[in-house]
Amino acid sequence: MPYLVEILLPVSHPRGSRTNVDLVRDELAAKFGGVTLHVNSPAEGLWCADGEIEQDRIVVAELMTPDLDRAWWSSYRKKLEARFRQEEIVIRVIEIERL
Repeated sequence: MPYLVEILLPVSHPRGSRTNVDLVRDELAAKFGGVTLHVNSPAEGLWCADGEIEQDRIVVAELMTPDLDRAWWSSYRKKLEARFRQEEIVIRVIEIERL
């Protein structure tokens, strides 16, 4: 499985409810056969936007996949941005070697 995909999901916004996170979990598990959610200690993300400091609390969803369908991931990211009412949902991928 050469790719590790990580999705940073906001949980501090009202639309970042556990229901939405659970829906993402279920969708990814059904499509990829498994997913891991790091939910016990939400991480805090900070960034500067237009001179203001923005903040989110996030959980990370991660999965491994042998192939990277960029068109599907682009479409799914747009779906998540609408669902969570975010300007951008970060989805990152790392090529991995299983030991």
